[in-house]
Amino acid sequence: MKKHDLVARKYGKTSQTREILHRLKKNRGAVVGLCIIAALILLMIGSFFIKYEHVTATDLSNRFQPPSLEHPFGTDDLGRDLFLRTMYGTRYSLAIGFGATLLAAIVGVFIGSVSGYYGGVVDDLIMRITDIISSIPAMLLGMVIVSILGGSVINVIIAIGICSVQYSIRITRASILAIRNSEYVEAAKVIGMSDLKIIFTQVLPNAFSPVIVTFSATIGIAILVSASLSFIGLGVSVPMPEWGALVSSGRNVIRTAPHVSIFPGVFIMITVLAFNILGDGLRDALDPKLKR
Repeated sequence: MKKHDLVARKYGKTSQTREILHRLKKNRGAVVGLCIIAALILLMIGSFFIKYEHVTATDLSNRFQPPSLEHPFGTDDLGRDLFLRTMYGTRYSLAIGFGATLLAAIVGVFIGSVSGYYGGVVDDLIMRITDIISSIPAMLLGMVIVSILGGSVINVIIAIGICSVQYSIRITRASILAIRNSEYVEAAKVIGMSDLKIIFTQVLPNAFSPVIVTFSATIGIAILVSASLSFIGLGVSVPMPEWGALVSSGRNVIRTAPHVSIFPGVFIMITVLAFNILGDGLRDALDPKLKR
């Protein structure tokens, strides 16, 4: 390849990236969502400096204390500081959200690429299996998988990843169907590229924008499903202070001590909202034609 072609490709990609970042910066919702996510990540990093003994330390003389300067989020039924427990729980919720979505994206992108590229019988078989998974409510499927594997962070990530893989398969397949007959794909076949090389070097890079948007939105869904599983006692095992488990711990005293459930519930709501509005912003930035 000639030198001027390399330079044109390099600066073309740089210019496109800058244009996407510029459109993303102009979207106030996306910026707010990104700031919230950055703050949550900082909280997660800060949680690694908190000793687990401080999070689980009980003080029965301070049971159900309302929010104060000493305890900003109040205390629970065992006198444990809810601020520390909510902050500590950030690591579990974000780890599950990112881990499950990454697992679903890796598996879903590969399967969706094969389905969209080859078509025919392979596509029909993959899509029928995907339809079966889609017909089962994610919450119910997650409950079954966690009940079989057991309640741990890794098992919850696997369970939610399996529940979420259908979204990545469908989005990837749809994106590849739209470009698999493009001229550059046909040219790659003519020069003798293998199918896998064509998929990963020619097709996927040009169909990745919808996958990125789906990835950001699915993180919020994964966190919500994780919290729901923990709320009913099938998620992260006690005494780990996962947000859903914290909300569940206050459901019996919601009238007398509402702060026990409110603060972790607000964290769940804000986190899911942040990832959703960031996903909307990424969609508009990557494909401005879709913006209303």
